[in-house]
Amino acid sequence: MSFYDQNSPFQGGRKPNIGKLKKYLVAAVVIVLLLIAASTCWFTVNNRQLAVVTTFGKVTSIKDAGMHFKLPFGIQKVYKVDANVYQKIEIGYRTDYYDSSQYTVVENESKMITGDYNIVNVDFYVEYKVSDPVKYLFGSYEPEKILKNLVQSQFRNVIGSTEVDRVLTDGKSEIEMKAKELVKAVLSEYDIGLMMIDLKIQDSEPPTPEVNEAFKAVETAKQGAETAINDARAYANAELPKAQAEADKLIQNAEYLKQNRINEAKQQVAMFEAMYREYALNPDITRSRMYYEAITDVLPGVKLYIDASEGGTQKLLPIESFVDGSAKSGAERTIGE
Repeated sequence: MSFYDQNSPFQGGRKPNIGKLKKYLVAAVVIVLLLIAASTCWFTVNNRQLAVVTTFGKVTSIKDAGMHFKLPFGIQKVYKVDANVYQKIEIGYRTDYYDSSQYTVVENESKMITGDYNIVNVDFYVEYKVSDPVKYLFGSYEPEKILKNLVQSQFRNVIGSTEVDRVLTDGKSEIEMKAKELVKAVLSEYDIGLMMIDLKIQDSEPPTPEVNEAFKAVETAKQGAETAINDARAYANAELPKAQAEADKLIQNAEYLKQNRINEAKQQVAMFEAMYREYALNPDITRSRMYYEAITDVLPGVKLYIDASEGGTQKLLPIESFVDGSAKSGAERTIGE
């Protein structure tokens, strides 16, 4: 067997077969390109994201979470956006990356002038989400920065029309509400693919510790006053029903007594009218009857007997005094007509 293969292109004394080398090289390049294409044709999108796909620079589709195919070699490009999550921009402070309980004050953002020309430091944040990934990517440059500047501007406008006492004490909710309305109105006009979710004041305080302590004392006093008012209202709510029940009881008793008096008066009127009718028919008899009734009322417990045996004279005798053997003599009363 010969040491050299006569069919080998590298056989000594012969030139190599350039055509075959080119074929091998082309095949290797094709294989590498196919591997690259295979590795770049697939992409994944997580649950927090939406993927915007462009073909030759034009937006052609938006992909949800999952694995998707795209054309390689820059024909199609994928831009992933955190659209399914709330994000936050801090204004006036920065939270420590490693310790969320620590933060750094940014005075050039937090320092503001109130409506009564006082200076306060206000730290707040805006919560937002991407509402339109296409507009977010291609509708503006640095949309988060636009949102931050917009929020700062509108927030300063609200603070600039509010007294310092309300900024530092009980006016924070109203300030937040007004700023939200202003930001949402302007943000819809900008149409940068962002939607504001919330705006919250983290802290508001005067620039000096002494003034800060004074306002804290005012806030504590206001809270104490509110507590006292709430306690008083609770006491009133508990006692008012009792007082109302007692008043109703007194009114019912008064109505009962009133009705009794009215009934008694009606009875007396009826008796008087009946007596008057009798008097009109028999004046003498009625007069005598009324007299005897009056004597009976004046001398209660004494039985009187009328002795009309002697003409023209009536004697009223307390007979029981003799029957009982009393030492006292009976009084004789003579009545002339």
